[in-house]
Amino acid sequence: MPTRITLPIRPEVAQTLRAGQSVLLDGEMLVFRDAGHKRLYESICQGAPAFDIAAETVYFMGPCPAREGEVIGSAGPTTSCRMDKYSPTLFDMGLAAQIGKGKRDQATIDAIARNRGVYFAAIGGAGAVYQRCITSAQVLCFDDLGTEAVRRICVRDFPAVVAIDCVGGNIYAD
Repeated sequence: MPTRITLPIRPEVAQTLRAGQSVLLDGEMLVFRDAGHKRLYESICQGAPAFDIAAETVYFMGPCPAREGEVIGSAGPTTSCRMDKYSPTLFDMGLAAQIGKGKRDQATIDAIARNRGVYFAAIGGAGAVYQRCITSAQVLCFDDLGTEAVRRICVRDFPAVVAIDCVGGNIYAD
């Protein structure tokens, strides 16, 4: 039976999660991938972050365009390792969780554990499943990036697996 988690994820909840545990996520999260991460990271390096990442959950996804009557298009995860160069900085700035697919590098794993964060694995190829979990979506910033703009979405019954927990448990290594 999956554990239901309300976002934003509270630190005391993140500390109870263990690698391999199935979850259902409800609440708000941010959605962006490569270009959005690069733009956010550049703004951080310039001393003026484009937005506050503290306590947020980021889903690595660039949605397909929505058809008429849909909130969003297909919403499957993208490969997480492409965001590894930015992830330690974001966790050190208070990021609570990330959602994507695939292994992470050691610096990211260390940052997750150091900051008591969590990395959830989403199911690759399940874009239509995740699309149905999204109840609202709005562009937060970097609108010029199109599908890679930063969005805030609201989800209900979003399935995931704890891939890396706050003590370094890792489904890819264990």
